[in-house]
Amino acid sequence: MSLKKSIRFLVVKSVGQYINLLSLVHPKKALHVSYSLFSQPRIGRLSKEDLPTILQNTIKETFQHNEHHFQTYTWEGNETKILLVHGWESNSARWEKTLPYLQKSGSTIIAIDAPAHGQSSGKEFNVPRYAEFINKAVEKYNPSIIIGHSIGGAACVFHQYLFPESSIKKMVILGAPSDLKTLIDNYIKMLSLNPKIFSLMENRYLENFNFKIDAFSGAKFASHITIEGIVVHDKKDKVVSFEEGKKIASNWKSARFIETSGLGHALHDDDLYQEIYSFLFGAKK
Repeated sequence: MSLKKSIRFLVVKSVGQYINLLSLVHPKKALHVSYSLFSQPRIGRLSKEDLPTILQNTIKETFQHNEHHFQTYTWEGNETKILLVHGWESNSARWEKTLPYLQKSGSTIIAIDAPAHGQSSGKEFNVPRYAEFINKAVEKYNPSIIIGHSIGGAACVFHQYLFPESSIKKMVILGAPSDLKTLIDNYIKMLSLNPKIFSLMENRYLENFNFKIDAFSGAKFASHITIEGIVVHDKKDKVVSFEEGKKIASNWKSARFIETSGLGHALHDDDLYQEIYSFLFGAKK
């Protein structure tokens, strides 16, 4: 193990030990710390004054939703509209390599910044709130296609489960996690947290979102989806397990599963983009 990795390992385990000790004397504070670490992104913010080049020449709109606002960026084209939904600790600029392929179709393309990411408001990220942002964007723009990467893909699956009668006709999910329980289990394992923390976090989700952690499953949601789709996952994805993508695809009856190898979590690849283009528009470009 390199020195850098050794230091990171020690820091992570030290944080875990602190939370474990805190849970014995101050469980509410232990929950606050552990939940914040799990739900608050550390990177991915954008400033209006220093936008990445790819986002500068776009139509920018800010929408209010309850106490929050979210940001969208539009590349104008024809009446076919595509909504792009990025993942954790990212922002709308992550689509820079994808855009040239989609723009060959002449479509209008809209990208959205997630809660607590890009120029959208908030400190906390969670899939239910992201799905609400997505729904507001779908109601505004009426896209027929939605493409989601990583946890943005999970939010797209949840959105389609909640709003099956929307304008969306085709969906592409890239490297998405399925089960919230898997994410939290991995988080607890990484920090070596005690079982009490899981119980505290489960109660938090039940109080805030009215569901149990093990009930929040993309695989379960996908079993209700009737539109056509593609689920893509790389066998060597080190961020989200390959099995997570398989779970979603196996339960989504009208979806095709594309297995890649060596593309990692980002899934940027010419051949893959050609295949996605063929699915969306019926011809290769």
